[in-house]
Amino acid sequence: MTNERTYPCLPCRELDESISFYKSLGFKQTYRQLRPNPYAVVALEEIHIHLFGMEGFNPADSYGSVIIVVPDPDSLYHDFAKGLRETFGKLPVAGIPRILRPRKKYGTVSGFSVVDPGGNWLRIYKLNETEEEDSPKIEEGLPQIILVAARLGDARGDEALALKTLENGLKRFKDAPAIDLAKAYLYRAELAIRTNNHRLSQASLTAAKSLELSEDEKTALADDFAHTTELVNQVSQSAV
Repeated sequence: MTNERTYPCLPCRELDESISFYKSLGFKQTYRQLRPNPYAVVALEEIHIHLFGMEGFNPADSYGSVIIVVPDPDSLYHDFAKGLRETFGKLPVAGIPRILRPRKKYGTVSGFSVVDPGGNWLRIYKLNETEEEDSPKIEEGLPQIILVAARLGDARGDEALALKTLENGLKRFKDAPAIDLAKAYLYRAELAIRTNNHRLSQASLTAAKSLELSEDEKTALADDFAHTTELVNQVSQSAV
C-alpha cells in the first residue's frame, strides 16, 4: 500500500474555541459541520486534525494524545510560538491551552508539546529520530535529574512532581558544574510559573544569572535564558 493516512479525532468543549486556537498555530479550517454533531477539520500541510464537540466535556479530563513527527520540530515550535504570542499577547505555558518548548526528556527523543483547548496533547518529534541517536551517552548526576523532571513535567504533565524532583536534585548536587546548575535553575523557574509559584520563578532566574559561566556556556544557554526571562517578565507584567 502507498499514501496511507491516519487522522486523529480529538474532543473539545467548544468547536469555535479549538478552531481559533489551531488557526493561531497556522492551521487552516478545511471542513466544518454543526449537525448531526459538531465536527471540523484543520490542516497544516500534511498535519490534519479532526475535532468533534462534546457537550459537558471537561478538557482537564482529556486523555487525547497524538504523536506528530516532522522534519524540523525546532522550526515548527518557533512558528507555533509566534502565532500564540500574537493571539494571546504572551506565550501560554501554564494551564489549558499551552505550549512547552523543545526539551530532551528521559526515555524519549527531543521534541515539544502543545496542549489544545480540549486538553489534548500534540507531541511533536523529529522524523526518523530514535532514542539511541538522540542520547549517545548516559547522563548522570544533575543532568539526569533534569531529564527525569522534564519527563514528569513536559511529557506526563505533572509539574508539581517535576518541581519536587528538580528541587531534590539541586540539593543533592549543589556542587554540580555551573552550566548544569544553570539549566536546572532555568527549568525550575519555568516549572514554578506553571505551578503559580512566581516568587520561586524570579528567584530561580536570578540564581541562574548569578552563576559564573564561560562565554561558550553563555552562548549555549542563550535561548534558555531568553525563554525563561520572557516567561518571568510575562508574570511580572500581569501582576502590575
